[in-house]
Amino acid sequence: MIRLLIAILLIPSFGHAQDDMKKKAFYTLINSLISHSVTEVKADEVESTDVVWLDARDQKEYDVSRIEGAQFVGYDDFKIKSVKDIDKDAEIIVYCSIGYRSEKVAEKLEKAGFTNVKNLYGGIFDWYNSGQPVVDSLGNPTKKVHGYGRTWGVWLNDAETVY
Repeated sequence: MIRLLIAILLIPSFGHAQDDMKKKAFYTLINSLISHSVTEVKADEVESTDVVWLDARDQKEYDVSRIEGAQFVGYDDFKIKSVKDIDKDAEIIVYCSIGYRSEKVAEKLEKAGFTNVKNLYGGIFDWYNSGQPVVDSLGNPTKKVHGYGRTWGVWLNDAETVY
């Protein structure tokens, strides 16, 4: 399956059909990695502006760009005490690059009693690819997105991918 996904990436772009194939391949990859153990929300389904955004990526990824207003919580060193000031009933959306790390953090939040936690399906990659804005460390709009690694950054469209 991985070879098929890579082959799709190597097909020259022929417009919407190729873009649709790439998007389907991206979602197939995500579905093979996450367990769908928490409520998920896609970029185009986020309706509320009163959302607590939690970024479950590494600090170096967060420093490149983030969803506006996102609080860094990390993944490897995530501790519930880092979110102790957040209302347990607040709408929380956790994200990472594609949704795997954020799903694990969301599980921990639910276990700690948070009641309205969602995982951003496709992470910041799908958020950016869907035309949603990201900001740099000063809050300015940017096209830079950390690609996590060279094999993952290929899933970003029209971004200035940083490694």
